[in-house]
Amino acid sequence: MNEFGRLEAAQRYTVPGLERGLRILTAFTRREPVLSAPELARRLSIPRSTVFRLLSTLEQLGLVERDESGRDYRLGTGALRLGFECLASKELTELGRPILERLRDITGCSCNLVVRDGRSVVYVARAVVQTPYANTVHLGTRLPAHATLFGRVLLRDLSFEKLQQLYPEEQLQAATPKTPATVAQLYRLIQTDRAHDYVFDQGYFEPNISTLAVPVFGQAGKVVAALGITVSGNKHTPENITELARSACEAADDLSGLLDHVAASRH
Repeated sequence: MNEFGRLEAAQRYTVPGLERGLRILTAFTRREPVLSAPELARRLSIPRSTVFRLLSTLEQLGLVERDESGRDYRLGTGALRLGFECLASKELTELGRPILERLRDITGCSCNLVVRDGRSVVYVARAVVQTPYANTVHLGTRLPAHATLFGRVLLRDLSFEKLQQLYPEEQLQAATPKTPATVAQLYRLIQTDRAHDYVFDQGYFEPNISTLAVPVFGQAGKVVAALGITVSGNKHTPENITELARSACEAADDLSGLLDHVAASRH
């Protein structure tokens, strides 16, 4: 088949609506994060009425959202999550794995790297020690964000309004008696967490399991992941927790620095 024939065959399988929608998403850049529908129509040579329908569809899917003016658009959390899933599957895990392994060797505890996907947290990298509690979660395990310390760390950038949109129900499903019952309670916990370098609790999601979680920051100081230490049992001294927290914070700082360096090197 010649080049013309291959091109013609490829075009037969092209979905114009999907192509136009993806072209809209890729029009948003770091330099131009906010665009209007008329501007998108002009740049992409797409009829305005079609652009408005496409934007409406993308908005419903969470891939774009209105800016503060209510007229223009920017990428939504859905599109950002898609981009970060790629990062999580490559750079984040590749850069984070040796850091987790070093942290595990220093602390003697299982260490995890977790990202948020909507209302869930997802384990994307682990460095475990062989204990009876080492296999309670695996790579790809999803847990409810509102009921875990990792989730509280990963939700910290959301405003109260955004948190309400994510959890519109009046009562949050409880995993343990420590789970916040309402969005307002969850938000208050998150705000308290923000005043500290780490969060720690015993039996917050599972009995006899203690978790210490630290935010990992990307560009612009946004939380992109949570790094944590899982400790079995409930015999912890304040000195021990302070030492674990110091090591975890240093590891999270190292990973944050690497992620920022990789992102900056692309410009």
